[in-house]
Amino acid sequence: MQPAPEQSPHHAYPDHWEADVVLRDGGTARIRPITTDDAERLVSFYEHVSDESKYYRFFAPYPRLSDRDVHRFTHHDYVDRVGLAVTVGGEFIATVRYDRIDERGRPASAPADEAEVAFLVQDAHQGRGVASALLEHIAAVARERGIRRFAAEVLPANTKMIKVFRDAGYTQQRSFEDGSVHLTLDLEPTAESLAVQRGREHRAEARSVQRLLAPGSVAVIGVGRTPGGVGRTVLRNLLGAGFTGRTYAVNHAFAEGLETVDGVPAHRSIGEIEEPVDLAVVAVPADRVPEAVEDCGEHGVQGLVVLSAGYAEWGAEGRERQRELVRQARSYGMRIIGPNAFGLINNAETVRLNASLAPEPPAPGRIGLFTQSGAIGIALLSGLYRRGAGLSTFISAGNRADISGNDFLQYWYEDPNTDVALLYLESIGNPRKFTRLARRTAAVKPVVVVKGARHSGSTPPGHAVPVSRIPDATVSALMRQAGVIRVDTVTEMVDAGLLLADQPLPAGPRVAILGNSESLGLLTYDACLAEGLRPRPPLDLTTAATPQDFRDALSRALADEGCDSVIVTAIPWVGEDGEAEAGDGEVLAAALHTAAAAGPAKPVAVVHVEIGGLAEALAAATSTVTQPGTATRPPSATPPGPGTAPTTAPAPDPAVAGTDRKDGSAPGRIPAYPAAERAVRALAEAVRYAQWRRQAALPGKVPEFLDDTIDGPGAAGLIDTFLGPDPDPRGRSLTHTEARELLGRYGITVRPTLPAPDPDAAVAAADRLGYPVALKTTAPHLRHRADLGGVRLDLANEAALRRAYGELTDLLGKPVELQPVVQAMAPRGVDTVVRATIDPAAGAVLSFGLSGAPSELLGDTAHRLVPATDRDAAELIRSIRAAPVLFGWRGAAPVDTASLEELLLRVSRLVDDHPEVVSVALEPVVVATQGLTVLGASVRLSPPPARTDLGPRRLPNY
Repeated sequence: MQPAPEQSPHHAYPDHWEADVVLRDGGTARIRPITTDDAERLVSFYEHVSDESKYYRFFAPYPRLSDRDVHRFTHHDYVDRVGLAVTVGGEFIATVRYDRIDERGRPASAPADEAEVAFLVQDAHQGRGVASALLEHIAAVARERGIRRFAAEVLPANTKMIKVFRDAGYTQQRSFEDGSVHLTLDLEPTAESLAVQRGREHRAEARSVQRLLAPGSVAVIGVGRTPGGVGRTVLRNLLGAGFTGRTYAVNHAFAEGLETVDGVPAHRSIGEIEEPVDLAVVAVPADRVPEAVEDCGEHGVQGLVVLSAGYAEWGAEGRERQRELVRQARSYGMRIIGPNAFGLINNAETVRLNASLAPEPPAPGRIGLFTQSGAIGIALLSGLYRRGAGLSTFISAGNRADISGNDFLQYWYEDPNTDVALLYLESIGNPRKFTRLARRTAAVKPVVVVKGARHSGSTPPGHAVPVSRIPDATVSALMRQAGVIRVDTVTEMVDAGLLLADQPLPAGPRVAILGNSESLGLLTYDACLAEGLRPRPPLDLTTAATPQDFRDALSRALADEGCDSVIVTAIPWVGEDGEAEAGDGEVLAAALHTAAAAGPAKPVAVVHVEIGGLAEALAAATSTVTQPGTATRPPSATPPGPGTAPTTAPAPDPAVAGTDRKDGSAPGRIPAYPAAERAVRALAEAVRYAQWRRQAALPGKVPEFLDDTIDGPGAAGLIDTFLGPDPDPRGRSLTHTEARELLGRYGITVRPTLPAPDPDAAVAAADRLGYPVALKTTAPHLRHRADLGGVRLDLANEAALRRAYGELTDLLGKPVELQPVVQAMAPRGVDTVVRATIDPAAGAVLSFGLSGAPSELLGDTAHRLVPATDRDAAELIRSIRAAPVLFGWRGAAPVDTASLEELLLRVSRLVDDHPEVVSVALEPVVVATQGLTVLGASVRLSPPPARTDLGPRRLPNY
């Protein structure tokens, strides 16, 4: 909303302060600056506030606002006087205002850094978290305008407002003066205030998803008058799933006398429905969607599933139509799944919601599935259905203009019905937030991700999000740092999901292999080695093995303390007539389940070759008992992930499926795989995830000794000086001297270089630095290219230096082209490279590798997100393939990796503390047996980018 022409011309309307937020109850609202055009809205808002709330605001009876009040509360300069409003449906539901004051409490201007703040929330909207959200946003505005403290006077009886201030997490002081509580809040964000903000964000976003997944009533807009069509299909699926709430069919073209369609009430509009409608499924052409959204918004619908196509996937015009759809829905407090969505499913017995186009509805289970593609959603549902797996929830978000995978991670984190989260993502709108939420969720339940559009370098149609410049391998490494199980295909995602949902986490990489085929066992053994597991020699039961032999062998393997998991391989039994014996699959499944149920809690997987009925029997013969706390088990524990049998499966044999393990946990169904490689890959992912879980239980930290050798304020001053008062938005690269000075503030010493434009200057530089020296070129095309002869080392005297200088210029060109420099020699060691960059999508990334061909040619580079902990730094240098070179490969002396880890932490701190540092490259870093030497450094600065993960809560605008 733009201001009227009479608004102060000195301070333009700050449209970047506008934000959509999710409130405590899951509804949305818009926060924006108040303008001169809001006089009528303000008066109307005030009329709906109770006398008690007015008294709390003005400390006296104040029945109405005077014209002078209205003028004062709608005219702001957006610097010393700022007012924000919360709107729903275009009308105010709350306001906040600050006025800058001096030390005596009188109106003031900068440099005064204190302001008086006051809130007013309509009584009907109190308790929704409106004031808390407003405080976050007005505090961010105040910090932007140079205000460091808020002062507030609150009546003692206004306990709700006192609680808002008290619970915000800011450093505060409180006193009682003249009958009121005087509060002073320091607006500098603290760890507590950030934790409070993220906690509120989690509860609000999880609640917004819960409102969509568990509605009390659903209306399908666009139900055809004859069978067929999208709307009629959704209605049929709703009825077929046995939805426990009320269902309505809506179509403006229904005849006035029509009362029912498929047995449910029929209406021409949402407004005709007398009862509240919680969820609306919109299945009308795109040009009619705005009318449907308005109808829903005016009648209190809480959420929308928009199946209609014709939005951002159709180009610029469709993208603008999509943005307008989101703006319209949010203005009414509604959230959207879609547009171009496939629908959502909630298999909870108390809901039984299938508001989707799924041709084969999944059975109830413990897996949550999110996909951005309808086609991939169909494939995943079909694959899970064929393998007897069940889902707790399913969401296909289409263009995901509003609700995204981040929202469902918020929901699944505490959902007791979900043990594993599977996500197919084609884009990640807020990678920093995704990483944070995925790390938190992965600490209590597995998160498996397939990332589509990995190598296209562009955003899929309909997804208006930042495009990452970092390679896909880097993205994968960063996901694994957050505990995400990153797989390449949807088949691998289903394979991993089945194992993680139905089997306990392995305690280690030791694998027992047993079966009736020596060849299949050897294939499994080789696959385990390829995945980094530690397989034991396969146990060949021979082709004469009976199901009882399998049972006994599995029992022994599970009881063996030297085994962490078991893979069973099986081929069909062949009778005397050469035909496979019928019923063997069911008998073998019963035998394996009996052994697994009686043994310790270790994961079991089956590799089979064409054994009829085995996979189905393994999936069906399972306990239906859900153990308490499985979805939120502590990271250090490794209990089983219980599965739930499909409702259409035959009842399991109580003697088999109802048997508990010795540790008291219920046995899960045993996943079956048609190939050894698939089973082993799924098991390897579980092993790596379990190891991450154990490590995450004791998180790393940034060593305190760094604080004593880091001059953050000094570095900030240098950055301001280097950027200047009017910085180039494209940024600038620092000179060698500037880079050395800035890095030195963080305890990073770069060995100096001196220019050598001619032989005499080179000799003078060497005399100053001391022999032996190195002579090297710094021309961009020769930098770090020792293989081209641009570096001469161990020059012990003047004669050697002059000879090397002549050879260098004769071979490579004139000095003015080569830009040679002289540098003192460093102790011998391993040449490495340390880098930190800011990616527009992923954020700050710290990288490490060996200098030269290993990192540049072979891509042997490891990555971690900033800020890095001591554990991250240690893992970083150990995770490259060439890491043995650092630890005494082939008899060489190990180098000082402790100094290398400290250097990585210092670079991480620099980039994390100063977002203006958008790139740091230290190359080469020579790591010796004792200490290290940084021989080259480049730093690039730029005006700091916006940090969407640190500001006040707001929904993204795609």
